[in-house]
Amino acid sequence: MRILRDRPQLVAMHREWSRKGRGTVALVPTMGNLHEGHMTVIRHARARAQRVVVSIFVNPLQFDRAEDLERYPRTLDEDARLATNVGVDALFCPSEEDMYPADGLPPVQVVVPVLSEILEGAYRQGHFEGVATVVTKLFNLVRPDLALFGEKDYQQFKLIERMVQGLDIPTRVEAVPTVREPDGLAFSSRNSQLSEEARAVAPELKRVLDEVATVCRTATKVDADRIAEVEARASERLREAGFEPEYLSIRRAEDLMAPATDVPLAEQDLVVLAAVWLEGVRLIDNVRTRTD
Repeated sequence: MRILRDRPQLVAMHREWSRKGRGTVALVPTMGNLHEGHMTVIRHARARAQRVVVSIFVNPLQFDRAEDLERYPRTLDEDARLATNVGVDALFCPSEEDMYPADGLPPVQVVVPVLSEILEGAYRQGHFEGVATVVTKLFNLVRPDLALFGEKDYQQFKLIERMVQGLDIPTRVEAVPTVREPDGLAFSSRNSQLSEEARAVAPELKRVLDEVATVCRTATKVDADRIAEVEARASERLREAGFEPEYLSIRRAEDLMAPATDVPLAEQDLVVLAAVWLEGVRLIDNVRTRTD
């Protein structure tokens, strides 16, 4: 596995691959601190493509809190070892200066309307502009045929999917199901920041989401007030467990808009999404109501 730290090295790799036969290239964008969730996505990429590139870049544009950016774990040596073990061909680890060259002007940013403004976007101003911008740049630099993302960041995946469609980017994007700890907690780089006591509480988030999904699967009729009641009750359950919920919302899986109120929830393809704080650590998760 080669480690590429700047654009010229990436260009040289493209030239070499072109001479030898490029094959299908898959990209797995990450911010590093790789865990089993990342490894699963990378294994999917390895099975789908002849060449696999993993990017590691802690993107400052998508952090709305400076302290969160400072606390984000950076573990490049261990990440490189893990990537080598699963057969990654190249690790692209650009610097901030390489991704956003200083020219005295604010960086050009990509905006995906509506999807960048709701749920996560409403609580993390500028977050999705940062995500869309860095992913667009990575697509242009790596030129992958395929890019894979974890479903834990469901809104992020739908936003990238919409961005690719809207900008005619010639990269297929695919989602890989969320990977969980044995107790149900979704793998996340932030889990390592939880105290022992908070880690014991954290799996309750998935249990509450499962309860809401069960209600949706069995609801034979519904209206907007009933949906709001289910969401409010679930949010209260989270507070009782020790979380500080930012949102818990039932949305259409296709476009993250509100569910239809003229069709029973049980007949709709929905996703239940939540973001919570637990002892200063922000966790997100989601559960689909359909698994087919």
